Amino acid sequence: MKVESKVDAFIKKHSKWEKGLKSIRKILIDTELEEDIKWGIPTYRLNGKNVISFSGFKNHFGIWFHNGSFLKDQLRMLENAQEGKTKGMRHLKYTDNSDLKEDVIRSYVLEAIQNQKDGKEVKPIKKNEKLKIPNILKANLSSNTLNQLTSFSNSKRNEYIQYITSAKKEETKKRRVEKIIPMIEQGLGLNDLYKKR
Repeated sequence: MKVESKVDAFIKKHSKWEKGLKSIRKILIDTELEEDIKWGIPTYRLNGKNVISFSGFKNHFGIWFHNGSFLKDQLRMLENAQEGKTKGMRHLKYTDNSDLKEDVIRSYVLEAIQNQKDGKEVKPIKKNEKLKIPNILKANLSSNTLNQLTSFSNSKRNEYIQYITSAKKEETKKRRVEKIIPMIEQGLGLNDLYKKR
């Protein structure tokens, strides 16, 4: 069975959300993303990398952004896919087909595509791997703040390290360091401010 037929069958299987899922799919197939089925759900890829998926469940449906933590989310609509487990994945969740706004989804989709082109990806960290704190970060932290950072769990500390090291320009790294110092001092994780309130 062709991918297109599999996606059609998937949408029909979720008849309660058919209208919404069809709208999401229409937006996605109008982009340069390649349609595929991964983990039994429609997934959209760019250069072999998973960028976006969508799915339907009993009480909701939605669109998943595999590296959604890099999206600006100015409308504050994104949720962490699995709080405490997923680092990069974020989703837009809907409980009514009429809540879906195509222009909003399109703007998130286009930003996700651009982020993928720019190489913005959450890299998996081995469970006990400690990343080296970059010199630019060490140089700008007081000893107390540096101690606070090193006392964080590996995943919490590594989120900060990856945030700094993923910036390509030095001035971007400096801006990011300035932004995160108060968060570290408060004992917050990088993404704590974006968690659903």
